[in-house]
Amino acid sequence: MKIAVLPGDGIGQEVTREAVRVLDALGLPGLSLEYADVGATAWRAHGHPLPPATLEIARASDAILFGAVGDFDCDHLERHLRPEQAILGLRSELTLFANLRPAKTFDGLEAMSALKPEIARQIDMLIVRELNGDVYFGDKAIDTLPDGRRRGWDMMSYTEDEVRRIAHVGFRAAQGRNGRLCSVDKANVLETSQLWRDVVIEVAAEYPDVALEHMYVDNAAMQLVKDPGRFDVIVTGNLFGDILSDQASMCVGSIGLLASAALGDRQTDYGTFGLYEPIHGSAPDIAGQGKANPTATILSAAMLLRHSLGLERQAARIEAAVARILAEGVLGWDLGGTAATAQIGDAVIARL
Repeated sequence: MKIAVLPGDGIGQEVTREAVRVLDALGLPGLSLEYADVGATAWRAHGHPLPPATLEIARASDAILFGAVGDFDCDHLERHLRPEQAILGLRSELTLFANLRPAKTFDGLEAMSALKPEIARQIDMLIVRELNGDVYFGDKAIDTLPDGRRRGWDMMSYTEDEVRRIAHVGFRAAQGRNGRLCSVDKANVLETSQLWRDVVIEVAAEYPDVALEHMYVDNAAMQLVKDPGRFDVIVTGNLFGDILSDQASMCVGSIGLLASAALGDRQTDYGTFGLYEPIHGSAPDIAGQGKANPTATILSAAMLLRHSLGLERQAARIEAAVARILAEGVLGWDLGGTAATAQIGDAVIARL
């Protein structure tokens, strides 16, 4: 079982270290880890945020454990050389089109949410975000109009097959949960969203056991804070999914708690090939201070075990250990606690 470990930049290296320690503590036979540079770290060492050698290691693995990328010192680089292009490149090159982002309030942490505890307690949803289309991958430019004004533009587009494949992921996920799927779009003003809605309705005919609801993205953002318990599975495009999943993290209490998986169609000997990462960034302002919360990365490692290696029992053990330390008050700085990065890792390993 081969895992490519790409720690990346800033706190990515710190939180990845703790997730690897947790995997080591499980004592899994036949588990092989191979490290590679990515992001600003790779740009400084190899001249590109996603060097060919890193991409090859990723291709040859059964799963990827990814830290985070980003560095303020690289903001002056041309866009194709910026650290963030590494994760976009991996998603594109490896056809990782389905992003799974679970959001659930942990027992005892209701007061950490910006929402009222009785509302935060209701949160238990899965956001399924499409990763390979939308404005992030469309044509884009900054040009100059004939009158001399500068104009920036990005093209938002989806083909029906791209919508269809992510819709199937959303419906199957809903079948495995509570049978409710909310498709989020902006079909009242965007033709891209109208196609999205039309195709989702077509796919729904194959899943009569799933209740389908449509919601405009602005209303979805409002409902996430007003009545988050109404959501079971949300399926949406790249841009809307990026925004809503980050919003959901703060409804739960901290972006440092949420894991994610990026999956495609490729099957390995053990499960579905995927990339696993926390949804937070590299936070260079706190790198090296021991303030980073590794919980999201540790939970991402649990998702890796479940989806890519078929190790459900071990994944559940990690999740139970995390839930237990949070309930016991082992909290990082982002949750108002004082536990350092390594101390949180120690606590999870002790509970295992």
